[in-house]
Amino acid sequence: MRNTRSRRSSTSTFVATIIGVAVLASSGLSLYLGGSAVATASSSTSWTVYHGNAKGSGVTTALKSVSTSKRAWTSPVLNGQLYGEPLVFSSDVYVATENDTVYALSALNGRVIWARHVGSAVPSSALPCGDISPSVGITGTPVIDPSRDEIFVVADEIVGGKPEHYLVGLSTKSGAVELRVHVDPPGADPSALLERTGLNLDAGRVVFAFGGNYGDCASYRGRVESVKETGSTPAFFSVDARAGDSQGAIWMGGAAPVVDAKGNVWVSVGNGSVHATGQAYDDSDSVLELSASMHLRQYFAPADWPENNASDADMSMAPALLSDGQVVLAGKSRIVYLLNGAHLGGIGHEEASIPAACSNDVDGGVAIVGSTVYLPCLSGTVAVRASASPASLKELWQSSVGGGPAIYAAGKVWTVGQDGVLYGLNPLTGAVRQQAPLGSLSNHFTTPSVGDSQMVVATSNRVVAFRGVVK
Repeated sequence: MRNTRSRRSSTSTFVATIIGVAVLASSGLSLYLGGSAVATASSSTSWTVYHGNAKGSGVTTALKSVSTSKRAWTSPVLNGQLYGEPLVFSSDVYVATENDTVYALSALNGRVIWARHVGSAVPSSALPCGDISPSVGITGTPVIDPSRDEIFVVADEIVGGKPEHYLVGLSTKSGAVELRVHVDPPGADPSALLERTGLNLDAGRVVFAFGGNYGDCASYRGRVESVKETGSTPAFFSVDARAGDSQGAIWMGGAAPVVDAKGNVWVSVGNGSVHATGQAYDDSDSVLELSASMHLRQYFAPADWPENNASDADMSMAPALLSDGQVVLAGKSRIVYLLNGAHLGGIGHEEASIPAACSNDVDGGVAIVGSTVYLPCLSGTVAVRASASPASLKELWQSSVGGGPAIYAAGKVWTVGQDGVLYGLNPLTGAVRQQAPLGSLSNHFTTPSVGDSQMVVATSNRVVAFRGVVK
């Protein structure tokens, strides 16, 4: 089953860019963003990929305000846990469950438009370890190609009594299956793999990544993978690829691989199996820039990468690509690094760093507003500002609430805490300006979306919407 419909021409982002810069400046952010252009700000009514665009910047200018005093709607209970971020397209909201079911919900009232069960989810008992139960199905955030009216997911399924992973493409209009490709890497043990990242699009290809189950049990290698939207043999990049090496998970707290303007793919990598300085570097504990064909272009790893590997100190934040070419990176070491995106420099060549930027792990996607990055520190959102001349990082504030991957909308930084509360923070100070209880969460890295004049958030097994006012 292959989708062979031609792609429609995409809408230019130039107008949205200019509007986004003007709006952000008028909101007062230029006071500390130095007037930097926000090339990835979007005024679209859709949200078709993790954090809204290929760079995962999490910025939208579509809303003037969001009302959190009451919910616009709450969906029915869905048939499994929700780990991915909701997507919004063509007046519908799309989510996928750990029961291998994809839903289209009405953006008007949350009712189910269609539901498609794409396979039999894997019972947790069939896996060597992990913290998702009672079943593992679709974990990573899907991606929608508006030009094809198609949504793509990676499903973990029981096939012939054993786990296997499939890239599945569905019609956004009907849920009809249009693509199904087996994507387990050759020679890998599928039961040891978890497809945790979101999915992204890169010039007609779907890009995603594999890590291990929680606990790093069994033997696996981190993989970045690319498959044509019309179906193809997958292309892979493997971490810890030498004989005897293993691990190097690519999971990024659920964030999608970042795709830059040249079509290159950026990911952060967790701990590998090499723990001794005298051993050859294994691509772990790093940020990698890959070509669209999955070849390594350049990398950065901190000088203490072996020690980080030994202590499970993953790089677990999505690389933040700034408009001036700088890159911000962090992870479980809680150190924030500033890198030169044109020359990552290999091992130990950061431009600047902030030690102990927060008191917990930094996991997931980011919000990037000019030269300021809002970091997903589990103990509370952290704002840092990067400067180019001289290269430096400055911590602006730490919040004691939220901590889930943040987005920027309606003049506020929005983040969901482990307490099940949605917070709207002042971007200048981190002070709480709005909040709303969501209820129980399955996902440690819950993150909101914006589309169709509202903000939507996934709880454990429902989707909640809050009404917005458009500009």
